[in-house]
Amino acid sequence: MREKPRLRVAAFRPADDRLDSAVELLESLGADPVPDPMLAIEPATAVEDSDTGDGDDSDDQVTPRTDADYVVLTSKTGVELAAAAGWDPGEATVCAIGEATAAALHEAGYGVDIIPAEYSSTGLVETLAGPVAGARVEVARSDHGSAVLTDGLEDAGAYVHETVLYRLVRPPESGESAALAADGDLDAALFTSSLTVEHFLDAAAQRGVREAAIDGLNEATVGAIGEPTREAAEAAGISVDVVPDQADFEALACEAVEAAAPSHHE
Repeated sequence: MREKPRLRVAAFRPADDRLDSAVELLESLGADPVPDPMLAIEPATAVEDSDTGDGDDSDDQVTPRTDADYVVLTSKTGVELAAAAGWDPGEATVCAIGEATAAALHEAGYGVDIIPAEYSSTGLVETLAGPVAGARVEVARSDHGSAVLTDGLEDAGAYVHETVLYRLVRPPESGESAALAADGDLDAALFTSSLTVEHFLDAAAQRGVREAAIDGLNEATVGAIGEPTREAAEAAGISVDVVPDQADFEALACEAVEAAAPSHHE
């Protein structure tokens, strides 16, 4: 067992500026980051979408439909891919699931009309439930989007179409954090989606330490960015200690670090 002068905290964000920001934040909180990306982005192409009748036979990047009354973006990645492919929202009302997605839209030169008070699929449904009745709603996101959003909008009377902009896969090299957890050398883990939970467990299983990693997490502090993520973790036998009121990484990291070692960074 190692000496623990600093908290060792795992972050599972994709290996881009989000992981860089996570590492910087954890270091500012006095923790020792374990950057272990559990998600990698594979952009969808039009040829993959051709069976829906929305694409052609090219390998061009898929974009959100342009004939909708409302367009919903749920991630920074989705915005960046849509912008790179030249998407034009036209007269559609543009909706962002939260501030990070809205910031990405602004950065790409798009306007943002609606951001829900609660940054979640449930929050979007509650915000749009009245206005979208009878309207065409385009939901553009990853292949692992929650049915809460699409089902909720349909229940509200919207005509919903979903476009998969990208797939989320597990990087084959992931799993350092699982090995640390299995050895009792991880103090906290920050799960940012149900899929990061699934991929963490897949990585642990690949290394032959799935049960030991779960045991290690249950001796550590586990943070989940929202209720669906908490539910996925707990269904796998992982106890969740922290679910911040605000569904963003900074809140998750700050609350989990504080829970793991109260005021150690002050």
